[in-house]
Amino acid sequence: MWFLSFKTYYNNKMRKIKLFNHITVDPKIRFGKPVINRTRVPIDLIVGKIADGMSVDEVMKEYELTKNQVLAALQYTAKIVAEEKIAII
Repeated sequence: MWFLSFKTYYNNKMRKIKLFNHITVDPKIRFGKPVINRTRVPIDLIVGKIADGMSVDEVMKEYELTKNQVLAALQYTAKIVAEEKIAII
């Protein structure tokens, strides 16, 4: 399974961990936020740009990413939202 829960971001040695296809976290990069592997481009930036109206192609060009990397950011975000639990009181 590619996806790991938020609780497994860091192992005991505080090293880089692959969370999802093309996505890693490293406590030394972007304060441990999920980023595209081998870049410093955070997932929330990619998703935010698309939500604000940029096309996938524009994001690819702006941040020098492949289509698969951009789509992995969207898939990862969809997976996180799908597993989110909201308490209604």
